[in-house]
Amino acid sequence: MSDAHAINTVLNSPNRQYPLERTRNIGIAAHIDAGKTTTTERILFYTGLIHKIGDVDDGNTVTDWMEQEKERGITITSAAVTCFWTQKKEEGLYKAREAIPHRINIIDTPGHVDFTAEVERSMRVLDGAVAVFCGVAGVQPQSETVWRQATKYHVPRIAFVNKMDRTGANFENALNDMRKKLNAYAYPVMIPVGAEERFEGVIDVVNQKAILWGPGDIQQEGLRYEIKAIPAEHVERAQAALAELIDAVSNKDDTIAEMVLEEKPITPEILKAAIRRLTCKIELVPVLCGSAFKKKGVQVLVDAVIDYLPSPIDIPAAVGMNPITDEKVEVQPNDSGKFCSLAFKLWTDPYAGKLVFFRVYSGQLKKGDTIYNPRTRKRERVSRLMVIQGSERKDVDGVYSGDIAALVGLRNITTGDTLCDESFDITLEPPTFPEPVISMAIEPKTKADRDKMSEGLQRLAEEDPTFRVFTNEETGQLIIAGMGELHLEIIRDRLKREFKVEADAGAPQIAYRETITKSADGEGKFIRQSGGRGQYGHACVKVEPNEKGKGVEVLNEIVGGAIPREYVPAVEDGIREAIKSGVYAGFQVIDIKVSITDGSFHEVDSNELAFKMAGIFALKDAFNDAGPILLEPIMKVEVTTPDEYQGDLLGDINRRRGIILGVDAKAGQTVVTAQVPLAEMFGYATAIRSLSKGRASYSMEPNNFEQVPNSVLTTVLDAAKKKPAARS
Repeated sequence: MSDAHAINTVLNSPNRQYPLERTRNIGIAAHIDAGKTTTTERILFYTGLIHKIGDVDDGNTVTDWMEQEKERGITITSAAVTCFWTQKKEEGLYKAREAIPHRINIIDTPGHVDFTAEVERSMRVLDGAVAVFCGVAGVQPQSETVWRQATKYHVPRIAFVNKMDRTGANFENALNDMRKKLNAYAYPVMIPVGAEERFEGVIDVVNQKAILWGPGDIQQEGLRYEIKAIPAEHVERAQAALAELIDAVSNKDDTIAEMVLEEKPITPEILKAAIRRLTCKIELVPVLCGSAFKKKGVQVLVDAVIDYLPSPIDIPAAVGMNPITDEKVEVQPNDSGKFCSLAFKLWTDPYAGKLVFFRVYSGQLKKGDTIYNPRTRKRERVSRLMVIQGSERKDVDGVYSGDIAALVGLRNITTGDTLCDESFDITLEPPTFPEPVISMAIEPKTKADRDKMSEGLQRLAEEDPTFRVFTNEETGQLIIAGMGELHLEIIRDRLKREFKVEADAGAPQIAYRETITKSADGEGKFIRQSGGRGQYGHACVKVEPNEKGKGVEVLNEIVGGAIPREYVPAVEDGIREAIKSGVYAGFQVIDIKVSITDGSFHEVDSNELAFKMAGIFALKDAFNDAGPILLEPIMKVEVTTPDEYQGDLLGDINRRRGIILGVDAKAGQTVVTAQVPLAEMFGYATAIRSLSKGRASYSMEPNNFEQVPNSVLTTVLDAAKKKPAARS
């Protein structure tokens, strides 16, 4: 049976072909241009899903299927693919192992910071991840971001140091970067044989074998490899790497520690099992290396996915909450349990319509079954199920525990919804997403397109949790907000291509934030008397600075019924409305604590509206006396430049109110790390090209919010008054 025929047979089979222990749900994540999509493409080739290798530069890879991705050579949306891998018995590395087929569900994620939501929601449903690092640049800013996201969702990971064939590649530097910048307990299970143009293969540290790839042209290079004894000049290095690996594992694993103390021989099988245990517990990161572009090290990487990354039954069961009792409920991964899944992504397909991507945690789902949404308390019938293969959709009859698939035609679904059996009322924790940092006004070029544009933007906002659309009440303008200039540029491009709407946009505006520096009390009264029944609401509040990053807390400290219990929620609503719209300059308020302390009411004239207005007035009164300040988003920026342009680029960063954090030499170039206000980074791509004659590159990611200095505060406040549409 051919590979393609076998894959179709498995995907369309009504019964589970691959047990849970032979299923892997993994993500490929890294900094932009580290080689995620190239690595994924090579994996799909070696697993038999495709028979011709695509290339990012040619725009013909499986997972970069959107037109914008093909044109720009970047990943914009996470793409799911399912492939199958059999570790062969006589390959030399695995002589003791039977030829066992595995199913691997892969999600290729974007590397650009503007599309970080795609990484966030993918990490939420993955069991393991392959973190790809550039062998030249090592750990880059977005590498740190995706690593934090994996840690946040307790995702075990292995590391793949890519581009070992590139000039300046240094495996040891990349490894030290992981330990230093990511605080990773990272140890090699593969080390390189040679580097740069002399990169020939890898040494399998666990099995003490050399895996070498022969020369060939770009199409044939790396397709075949040989497993040999370690060349004499590398034996000492390989033995040292094994000793270091055993020592690292023994520090964390009691079984290996006991064998070391008793001086018992540690076989590759025993060591490999211990590495797997620690990896699944997120206590160790096995490190491999290779060149995905040259097809070297990819087969070994897939073997490592099987050997070290967990199946759904190797990690703790998912935990949800009963929405009625708030009790914790465990979701055990097995097919015979009640159906429970998490919708982690929505996508509008031009042919199939609205797709809901979901991960099954327990039970199974067949066409014709009914599923239940605890958020809406409604049921819907499943008419169509799909497994996604990049841009291709394959209809299937059923899905099982551990599967990642898509539903077609469901209504009233949002990202993060739990979909389950009605008798299993549970809510799984949804992924969380960062707030937008940039906004702009947008309008159609023709009035006839206004409704079409509004509909298109709403559908795009449903798909992307970091993209917001709202109408500014003061100007009536439609505002779009997102994670960066590129994010909003892609939105406008999709609006044109998918919804046939040409749109004009204003200049990008910064999403500033407001907060306070000291405590203060405030009072708000809303009293209206105009014949007949009047309006009466009276509330007193105390505001205090909250811990940085803690958000907004609203506390009810009313005693003695000063405000009747039924009106307290109205006061809270008023406070939250004022917080959202801002007090100082019309920007959202963050990191404050508001306590409702006192008030009064009228037996006849008090109502919810009056107390809501009282809450708004009370917060504004207190806020103005609490030392209000304006905060601006600060970006972590990394610039890589030839040495001769270092001075000009440092001077430019200083002119942009940047703070230089470090200047390091790496692979014959200078890497400058800095913190720069987002307001100063508009047009930086053009500036850096000009200053370096196109030879420097940069990346940036949101870092934190800091107080706007007095030297620019007046300018920001004046601009906010003139352009209320910027307030988001």
